[in-house]
Amino acid sequence: MEDRWKSGNAYEQFMGRWSYLVARDFIEWLSLPSGLTWLEVGCGSGALSEVVMKHCQPAGIIAVDQSADFVHTTAQRLGSQARCIVGDALALPLEDAAVNVTVSGLVLNFLSAPEKALAEMRRVTAAGGTVALYLWDYAGKMELLRYFWDAAVELNPKAIVLHESRRFPACNAEALHTLLEKTGFTEIVTTPIEIVTHFRDFDDYWQPFLGGQGPAPTYVLSLREPERKKLRDVLYERLPRQEDGSFSLVASAWGAKGRVQPS
Repeated sequence: MEDRWKSGNAYEQFMGRWSYLVARDFIEWLSLPSGLTWLEVGCGSGALSEVVMKHCQPAGIIAVDQSADFVHTTAQRLGSQARCIVGDALALPLEDAAVNVTVSGLVLNFLSAPEKALAEMRRVTAAGGTVALYLWDYAGKMELLRYFWDAAVELNPKAIVLHESRRFPACNAEALHTLLEKTGFTEIVTTPIEIVTHFRDFDDYWQPFLGGQGPAPTYVLSLREPERKKLRDVLYERLPRQEDGSFSLVASAWGAKGRVQPS
């Protein structure tokens, strides 16, 4: 099953709002000076770039994504302060050493050639600059997705191959450190990031799964209506709701950064 990535607004409701929370902690951890030129690779709905704009006083922001709709959503979100481009993470449409900082959020594990993507990020980042990213810890304490996939597999054991903890078991500190090291970065550091995703009621959790953006929503849309209803009912019973219907789930991620050495 091929993951769908087409609608920036639908993605924002499903995952972009939580990426924004991770991005705030991620940017604080990077602790970089103002006045730098930033590039976001795989900008999605623009959450990470918005955090950079608000907290880093950048000299400029470039946002790249392969989806034209995602780029349009990001451009609307960021306005004239950002340059938003449709482009491939494996062949970035920028000159060598074009930026000071390259960042990417929740993207690298979905790319067919992560090392090539990191090599491209290194190429477009000036010597002494930083390349940094964050990914969900799918095999760790990722309740936001684990409740969904555990229920899906219980109802359809064949879905185990789609369970993101199984698809992406290497989104952890050791694997990211090794990947950055193999791609030629130095001064590599990793950090855990944990946020709480709060839902006002069950529909606030479930409706974004119907938007068709990303692995889990793509799976939901592949189901026939009776199967979809069974999955919804299992989740409704299983999620730890409070008396007012609200609930919170933990979402864990890993951040990693490295330095670009002079050629």
